[in-house]
Amino acid sequence: MTDLSLVKKRDSLSGDSQDGEGVARSRLELLFDAGSFEELDAQVVHRTESFGMGKKRPAGDGVITGVGRIGGRPAFAFSQDRGVLGGSLGEAHARKICKVQDLAVRNGSPLVGICDSGGARIQEGVDSLGGYGEIFFRNVRASGVVPQVSLVLGPSAGGAVYSPALTDFVIMSEGQSYMFLTGPKVVKTVTFEDIDTENLGGARVHAERSGVAHFAARHDAEAIAIARRILSYLPDNCQVEPPVADCDDPPDRLCEGIDGLVPGDPRQPYDIRTIIGAVMDRDSFLEVHERFAGNVVVGFARLAGHPVGIVANQPAVLAGCLDINSSRKAGRFIRTCNAFRLPIISFVDVPGFLPGSDQEYGAVISHGAKLLYAYCESSVPKLSVILRKAYGGAYIVMGSKHIGGDVCLAWPSAEIAVMGGAGAVEILYRREIAAAADPKAEIARLQAEYAEQFLSPRQAAERGFVDAIISPDETRRKLSRMLGAIAHRRDLSWAKRNGNIPL
Repeated sequence: MTDLSLVKKRDSLSGDSQDGEGVARSRLELLFDAGSFEELDAQVVHRTESFGMGKKRPAGDGVITGVGRIGGRPAFAFSQDRGVLGGSLGEAHARKICKVQDLAVRNGSPLVGICDSGGARIQEGVDSLGGYGEIFFRNVRASGVVPQVSLVLGPSAGGAVYSPALTDFVIMSEGQSYMFLTGPKVVKTVTFEDIDTENLGGARVHAERSGVAHFAARHDAEAIAIARRILSYLPDNCQVEPPVADCDDPPDRLCEGIDGLVPGDPRQPYDIRTIIGAVMDRDSFLEVHERFAGNVVVGFARLAGHPVGIVANQPAVLAGCLDINSSRKAGRFIRTCNAFRLPIISFVDVPGFLPGSDQEYGAVISHGAKLLYAYCESSVPKLSVILRKAYGGAYIVMGSKHIGGDVCLAWPSAEIAVMGGAGAVEILYRREIAAAADPKAEIARLQAEYAEQFLSPRQAAERGFVDAIISPDETRRKLSRMLGAIAHRRDLSWAKRNGNIPL
């Protein structure tokens, strides 16, 4: 395919999804480098005779499979064609998908699945159900071995949703894709709830509320571009190093003016993305799960050309508190990074876990433990920068030295303690405050005394829990040098770091 024709394909997929023959192939042509795609099993047909299916045996059986190059590197893919038998999955259809799954693992190459299907082929009965099971089994076997990306660009319902959910990343297309186990009609029958397809399982629902979708794209072309970009940060498989990109952003660059981005008042919010953008290679940050659990920010970036995973508290949302959804989100992302050898850089500004009965009843203890477990389990280099608050158990959880962090840096503004000054003084000096002639002045004096004695990062540095207290403008330089020194830290006893279970 020429460059001009590729542009035409991109333009054709920039609006509403097209039904019918050709869309599935166009999507693959856009996914792979120009002219690199080679189709497999193009002549495969089903063998079903029931319900008149013997007269309907289209070549390929509603799914296109093959191999090509993405960013110059080999990758395997399948693309379901809703214009052929509704993209329904039967025995032959499933067998084709399973073949490229097996080839991806055997050859240590990424797998991209483009889902656009009416679901199980009813005419094939249990053969259809068995086909789904075979695919799910391979999703799990491939988990943590090769990157798996799912593009849901049309319907995905019932058992079909589990394959995308088992992969590393799910990308949906707004207005044309949906995912749910039971559709609106079944919901209406069973629960009497009247809800449409979009509000039950559309891209925005899964990107913002459930967290099932990591990205919600405006159209096919944007979704495919996101998939290509994700793979640019990841290695071909868990046994090789992530790809290093050319970088014209000096690793020793000072982050001038970065200290002005963080308010001195610990109660004042700010956008952590400004800090990430100032420290990492210019324009390298790709946020994952941007619309879900906004109190923590995760995503891929590059530091001196090296891919890294970013986990950062977001003071602009819920003051940066950790909660159920943010713990799930960050824990899952850390496991993804660990599976594929990406160092983890944590930017810490966290007052604690979000209080409330809803959180406790929702098992925030268990979900917070998932985040803790992910940090403790990971064997890749882990670096953290404490910008401002690091209180209580949340300080420990956010990649501290106590749970296996390799490097911990702190800005002079960092406050590391069991709790902030106001709460601590109220507990420690209740009687003294009550007996004071001027309680407000006494509180102010005691808070200043507590801050000097307990909140300063010097105490943690004296105990070796903080490796260095650094000037904010040195953050990029220090991280670059530290990462260079520990980049090859590995637990070599692990052939496979972890399976990337849905958290």
